[in-house]
Amino acid sequence: MRLFHHLQFIVRSTVVLSLLSVLTVGMLGSPANAQPDFGGGLVSSAPSADQEPVQVTIESSVDQVSPGTDFVLAVILDHDEHYHSNLNEPIVPEEMGDFYPVPTTLRLPEIEGVTFGAIHWPSPIEVGVDFFMTGNPISYQVYTGKAIIYVPVTIAQGAALGERTLELNLGYQACDESICLPPTNVKLVATISIVESAPVPVLSDTFAGYDTSTPTALDEPVKIERRFLGMFVIPDTNSFAGVLVLALSAAIGGFILNLTPCVLPVIPIKVMTISSHAGESKSRAFMLSMWMAIGVITFWVGIGIPVAFVSKFTDPSIIFGIWWITGIIGVVIVVMSFGIMGLFQIKLPQKVYMVNPKADSASGSFVFGIMTAVLGLPCFGFVAGALLAGAATMPALLVLTVFAFIGIGMALPYVVLAMFPKLIEKLPRTGPASELIKHVMGLLMLAAGAYFLGTSVISFGSGNEWVFPWWGKAVHWWAIGIVGLTTGLWLIFQTFKITKRIGPRLTYSVLGLFFATSGSFVAYNQTMHQYHYFWQPFTPEFLATSLDSGKVVVLDFTAEWCLNCKALEAKVLSRNPVKGELLSSDVIPMVADLTSTTAPGWKHLNETLGQTGIPFLVVYAPGIEDPIWLSNAYTSAQVMDAINDARRRGAAISLAD
Repeated sequence: MRLFHHLQFIVRSTVVLSLLSVLTVGMLGSPANAQPDFGGGLVSSAPSADQEPVQVTIESSVDQVSPGTDFVLAVILDHDEHYHSNLNEPIVPEEMGDFYPVPTTLRLPEIEGVTFGAIHWPSPIEVGVDFFMTGNPISYQVYTGKAIIYVPVTIAQGAALGERTLELNLGYQACDESICLPPTNVKLVATISIVESAPVPVLSDTFAGYDTSTPTALDEPVKIERRFLGMFVIPDTNSFAGVLVLALSAAIGGFILNLTPCVLPVIPIKVMTISSHAGESKSRAFMLSMWMAIGVITFWVGIGIPVAFVSKFTDPSIIFGIWWITGIIGVVIVVMSFGIMGLFQIKLPQKVYMVNPKADSASGSFVFGIMTAVLGLPCFGFVAGALLAGAATMPALLVLTVFAFIGIGMALPYVVLAMFPKLIEKLPRTGPASELIKHVMGLLMLAAGAYFLGTSVISFGSGNEWVFPWWGKAVHWWAIGIVGLTTGLWLIFQTFKITKRIGPRLTYSVLGLFFATSGSFVAYNQTMHQYHYFWQPFTPEFLATSLDSGKVVVLDFTAEWCLNCKALEAKVLSRNPVKGELLSSDVIPMVADLTSTTAPGWKHLNETLGQTGIPFLVVYAPGIEDPIWLSNAYTSAQVMDAINDARRRGAAISLAD
């Protein structure tokens, strides 16, 4: 029994952060419409043949095609001796550790009347590589030699006659046995004519390896998920893994709500009510408890639907740049944080408490579940209010996912306890511990509110061309740090006051120290970052002047609300060797701050570069108008390679002149 209580204490302490993660994980993930990447760069055009060890061409099985018929495109990667490119889904041996290979990708266009089938990737070949210079090569599967990617294409029955231009985008990284070149992006163009009656095609040897047994059609081009390489590896919320993490966080948060003083005491009563109607029948107990759980989930989904409806008409990639929206979100979260800590209460009308559905049927249990959630609002209504504000910036599907899984987490104990009523005896009792959970939850919400309010002020100032002192953009981080320190100390103090047992005291002291030190650490880092800030503000004129002066320009698109950007900057751009290169005399580190929706960098990002989301890093070579390298996510080695490549290209132009 003592072990159970210790575990219970640990679980309560560790999962209290989940509700805060629900508020921020949508923001941590990249915007839904950001261009995906796998940690590599995109090159604006293919390098010259004498520099490129992989010759890339495209060939069509036909020149003319009739409506309602198929043909095949072949993308040919002809590797020089000793060179290879990575698989489209790289298989990384354990010996490579955290090595992140850049996959070979093929992006297909969307053209009316043209449907692309499933891409037929080449068969992998095993080679020996020694990227870490150990002298012991590792077996690694790659594409090498003459590797051909086949893409089946179907012309719709009613497609209009005439010429069609098919523009594909191939991304790959060429490597030999020990080193890798910067990732490359190549545009491939094939032209076909849709005619009323096409001749029977004569296939070249290129298509001898095409397997027609797997022509699975796709309704839309293949989409590649990007990999985030920041301080923490968090799956993109556009991916299944990202949605799963978000859902689990929400479910844990919903479970925590059962530990609040308004809900915890009534759990045994609710469960015993279900059990009394079920009698000795386990199947009936399960049925009634499931309908009650559906009622709880319906309550939460009902809260989420209006927010999802609002978020459907917003653009999550820029909404944090609207200062008054982030300001309102911050105020709501701060007010709700004070509410959950006891400054004021949410009171329901007396008539609500008089609603007493009989849980002896499916419909009765369903309403019983809804009322169970409703009657807990005086305690967790503050959390719901904060979620309503934070979730407004998320896509509609993610909003509904968050609220549905909060309901699942909250409803789960009722189903388990209805099936195993004896577990009710092991439920914790209300008292100082559950009050402490509310206080910690409220303080964490206060930290989230401080972040939104600080972002709002900076966004407003940026839009009105305020000149912030070096510490101006770090003030809200110190507020967050102070809240973290207060949370940790309060947690330790109250734990020693509540219990004399060594286990809980030790556990909560460690957790309290984590809150205190992590908050202070983040505040200190952000302050030092602003104090030693070396980035120069972007303007189109300054960019043009810098390139004309023979400088390499590294342009970082970032924003105060973009946590991905901050993570990448802290991990890559603010550390050596990249930082040393950025401070070189022939390199200009330039920043396009997109905190405000009116920032001039938005036009350059959207119209000039054709991008929509951040983080985004661009490297320009001297005298070259278009960027030679650009990426959503990157490593130190990739940025270093891009800068050195820009130097070489600039030097070549200077010699030619």
